Amino acid sequence: MLTEASLGATGIDAIALKPAEVDLSDALGLDAEAAVIDYEGRDHLPDAETLSALADAYDLYVTTPVRVDGFDPLGDDSLFDRLPDGATRVLVAGNGAYLTESESRRAIAPRLQAAREAAPDAWVGTEGIERVALAAGGTQFELLSRGTESEIRALRKAGFDGDIALYAPTVLTEDPDETLDAVGGYVSRRGPVRRALPDDAATDAAAEGRAREVLLKAATDYALVGDAETVADRVADLEAAGVDRVVAYPARGLDAFRP
Repeated sequence: MLTEASLGATGIDAIALKPAEVDLSDALGLDAEAAVIDYEGRDHLPDAETLSALADAYDLYVTTPVRVDGFDPLGDDSLFDRLPDGATRVLVAGNGAYLTESESRRAIAPRLQAAREAAPDAWVGTEGIERVALAAGGTQFELLSRGTESEIRALRKAGFDGDIALYAPTVLTEDPDETLDAVGGYVSRRGPVRRALPDDAATDAAAEGRAREVLLKAATDYALVGDAETVADRVADLEAAGVDRVVAYPARGLDAFRP
């Protein structure tokens, strides 16, 4: 458990908030400069009043899947009216779990292009559409993975001089059981980890033997794990590789991000 450290002590200045998991009013007053609201389906999209309160407290970024009705720049874009002035869009293809069958069939590339033309300051989420996202330009919003540092160094060496933001589940603890309870399930779904795990292995604190070893190693590859100093060192390494901003998802809840 942390006793004195806060989010600010890690060098992280942005938080990712999932409205299906937390009461967004509880996120006001955290030690962060920016907040990114994840899209988890229309039913969980915050109302205009809540978004405005968050925009007053932080530099606010709102994930807007370009294939979803309400955020489709080539179709129904009615949900844009809910976003407060000054909120920056994060353009993503959209997780299939939140898409209808017809939405999932919509072409991504022309919608990203149209959305970027309408919002030239928007971030572009790269997960699953890396080349399309890079072609669209803007701040590239990456997901932390095992090869992130080498990939970003290569991107910088190739001449990419745009901003890069990085999304990382963050576990401010040194306790292995708490780590596995927080991100074991998450890392177990990553391809290399899934292939390395024994069949039917537990992925939380109950994991044992080979499974536990694989999951704890993967937690440090796909998430930021450790005390504030350890996480701060990892953030510094990522920034040295070329990352401009790290966005931390509080995998153990908001209380772990408080002083």
